[in-house]
Parts: sequence; structure tokens; C-alpha cells
Amino acid sequence: MKKQDLTVIGVAFFAIFYLINPTAGFIELIPDNIPLIGNLDEAGAVFILIAAFKYFGFEMPNIFKKEEKSTSENSKPTIVINK
Repeated sequence: MKKQDLTVIGVAFFAIFYLINPTAGFIELIPDNIPLIGNLDEAGAVFILIAAFKYFGFEMPNIFKKEEKSTSENSKPTIVINK
């Protein structure tokens, strides 16, 4: 494992720890009671966490992507009437 991999893992764990908020809001980079910018530090932690997942090849938007069905399942059945 490379040093850069360990750094990304460490930063990701810090972001998870920051989002869990074990200090109950006493220690924060930006206090949440400031209007409009109070939650930017949590948004930054989420961004860091998503970037860490992407670094290791796990892209988050793909987990919500609906799988496409094959064309044979989407085609309508044809009815043939013999006279």
C-alpha cells in the first residue's frame, strides 16, 4: 500500500469522525447556528468522503443507477393470426 493510499484513508476516517459529531457540536470548524454557511463544514466532509471513495474506484452515483433491461424484455409480443 502506498503512502498516498494511507493518507486518503486517514482523511476519509477524519471526515467520518467529523460527520459522526462525537463532541455534540462543541468543537466545529464553522458553528451550525450561523445562517447559510453553518453547514458548509459538514458538506466539505461529505465531499472529502465521496472523493476518497472515488479514489479507490467506488463511485457513489452508480449505486443509484437503474440497470437497463435487454431489448428482448422491452419489446411487445406480436400476435400472429392464421387464416
